[in-house]
Amino acid sequence: MSSASNAPAGAHRLLFARKRSIVASLAAIVALGIVVAHTQGPRMAALYVVGVALGLSLYHASFGFTAAFRVLMADGRSAGVRAQMAMLGIAVLLFFPALAAGHVFGQPVGGFVLPASLSVAIGAFLFGIGMQLGGGCGSGTLFTVGGGSTRMVLTLIFFIIGSMIGLAHAPSWHALPGLPTISVVESLGLAPALALNLSIFALIWFGARAVEARAHGKVEPIFPRSSQPLGSALLRGPWPLLAGAVLLAVLNFATLALAGRPWGITSAFALWGAKSLQAVGVDVAQWASWSDDWSRNALASSVLADVTSVMDFGLVLGAFAAAALAGKFLPVWRIPMGQIVASVIGGLLLGYGARISYGCNIGAFFSGIASGSLHGWLWIFCALPGNWIGIAFRSLFGMPVERTLRAC
Repeated sequence: MSSASNAPAGAHRLLFARKRSIVASLAAIVALGIVVAHTQGPRMAALYVVGVALGLSLYHASFGFTAAFRVLMADGRSAGVRAQMAMLGIAVLLFFPALAAGHVFGQPVGGFVLPASLSVAIGAFLFGIGMQLGGGCGSGTLFTVGGGSTRMVLTLIFFIIGSMIGLAHAPSWHALPGLPTISVVESLGLAPALALNLSIFALIWFGARAVEARAHGKVEPIFPRSSQPLGSALLRGPWPLLAGAVLLAVLNFATLALAGRPWGITSAFALWGAKSLQAVGVDVAQWASWSDDWSRNALASSVLADVTSVMDFGLVLGAFAAAALAGKFLPVWRIPMGQIVASVIGGLLLGYGARISYGCNIGAFFSGIASGSLHGWLWIFCALPGNWIGIAFRSLFGMPVERTLRAC
């Protein structure tokens, strides 16, 4: 009798918690949006909305880089990596003509074209290890924090700390030898650059597909059929990986059109850390890495004047709303000690690696390649071995590596 009566009561509490989360997430999105629009103007408010849309897309499509690399390396499953190739293919089709023209709808635009240096190689390698220990990359950390992961809050804190340490050391790292900035759009021309990049994406797509077919005898689709009504699927998810790939590419292009440069994530972490140190009396403005006019202005201005910060806030709140709508915003407060240690180490490596390699999976890999920069390819080429080592270390901290059971 008691168990029967407790069941409806438990269901009622869960329903109430879900409704409360939905209201809280939507109220937070609207409230911050009003503040941003009032203090920073309509363009920044539009970028905030793009950030919210990115959070919704990342969460509902479960679009991540960390797990995608892990399951391909450990289990031969390729859906996540194939979705990334689709995303990159759409992105270069949008970005390259705009970058070649130099403007989008009258807005001057420029890509993330940076040196392909030794610091990029080393930083990306460290970042790759950190991804697997910390449990996410830059975007993955933010959208899982928004989705209610308490463990990833810890990763984010040490991501910020690692960013500050990396920022202090960055001038020395960036002085290491390397190739100069190289844009394939400028070097090869628009059509050859598109053809080359699309060919590489296709080779990776079919290569990853062949690995999965050989390992499992079949290939998981990235746009599976859904039995859910369309309206329910749009609100509550899950969304197909391909939908996430399309949305991320389009929303990155929207960022380019509105901000004049592509989507980034981790520079905001360094700013948040710098402002935190300023608050306790550390004169960060005297650091060599904060000596340029832009950095000094960022330190002196509101954090809401920083495009990356505003988009990051929107991303977290968009993921919060997505988790609430899906009924999955259920924070767990007990974290195993092994995962706590992994989050600390992983977060430090993520932050340090991102700062010395000019960004993360978004700013360096996604937006770098979408910008036609050679450093984006160097970044992912060096991050993948780091991921492989990070996967090998996960068992030391009691963290699983997803593998499909096979019949004997």
